[in-house]
Amino acid sequence: MSHTLGIRQAQKQKTRQALLDAALALLEEQSLSSLGLREVTRAVGVAPTAFYRHFRSTADLGVALVEEALGSLHPMIRATVSAADDIDQRIARAVELIARHVDAYPAHVRFIARERHGGVQPVREAIREQLERFAEEVKTELAKDPQCAGWSDDDLLMLAHLYVDQMLITASLFLQALEAPPEERDRVTRRATRQLRLITVGRDHWLD
Repeated sequence: MSHTLGIRQAQKQKTRQALLDAALALLEEQSLSSLGLREVTRAVGVAPTAFYRHFRSTADLGVALVEEALGSLHPMIRATVSAADDIDQRIARAVELIARHVDAYPAHVRFIARERHGGVQPVREAIREQLERFAEEVKTELAKDPQCAGWSDDDLLMLAHLYVDQMLITASLFLQALEAPPEERDRVTRRATRQLRLITVGRDHWLD
């Protein structure tokens, strides 16, 4: 009996993932607010009723895509501001990590960029909650850095939000450069590096 249940659970998870993958592919060309569940189930080859065994609505599916796109990134985000290296190494590592992530998961990055301010409220809120978590985690890392000694919690959180926002901007720029010539990607790298350095210069003199 347990073996049979295990097979059924595995098949259910496989179908759920197929629905997520199909939706993400369809969302390359449209927004979530215009996506119909019949489009998704047709792409997977299952009956529309099967959709409701996994998601309550397309908004619920969108929230699951947010978790898939952002939920695994928390260690990477923390690593970009870790005080283990000097500031130039940190900036170079941050830009490289973002570029590699965009190369590996362009559809996820595009989905977040579009839906962050899109028309589906539960998805907007799910993205906002994930970004708030990122900011809190970055704030925790910044508080360990001697350069932030004497900073208030509010100021640390403000700086953390600056870094998170800049990471999103950088990801969007690399996304736009995916099909561009190599020199455009180099230009994005230089621009992102300079912008992060500018934040760092402000950070170094904030308490002045």
